Amino acid sequence: MFSASKLTDEQKTSLKQWAAEGASIADLQKRLKDDFEIAITYMDARFLVLDLGIEIVEATKEEKKPQEEEILSAPVPTGAVTVTIDNIALPGALVSGKVTFSDGETGIWMLDQYGRPGLDADTPGYRPTPEDIVEFQKQLSELVRKNGY
Repeated sequence: MFSASKLTDEQKTSLKQWAAEGASIADLQKRLKDDFEIAITYMDARFLVLDLGIEIVEATKEEKKPQEEEILSAPVPTGAVTVTIDNIALPGALVSGKVTFSDGETGIWMLDQYGRPGLDADTPGYRPTPEDIVEFQKQLSELVRKNGY
């Protein structure tokens, strides 16, 4: 285990300066190795920061405006229902996959070992249109048959 007492005053000052400039613990660990040829583990770097009372300043991320977030997360209507099948089924499922409805909403579907369907939409409380449900069932049936289930 590495101890803060093994560092010189110059090295301690450098660590504090780097942290004030926005360096993360991993950055401090790398700079110790690159600048002072002191190789320590990440855990030792964490303890070093605590021992020296260094405050890690997180770089502020550019915040998106709420309107931009809504636009970026809003589903894109495609006008068609698309169904895909997973290579590896979800736990407890015989087969599973993803669905995108005509209004752009997405979800995860599954069939259990008894053939009972399940659908988990990404938007809580979402209900597809009756037309989308019929198209989803058609595509799902065809897809499952094609893959030998």
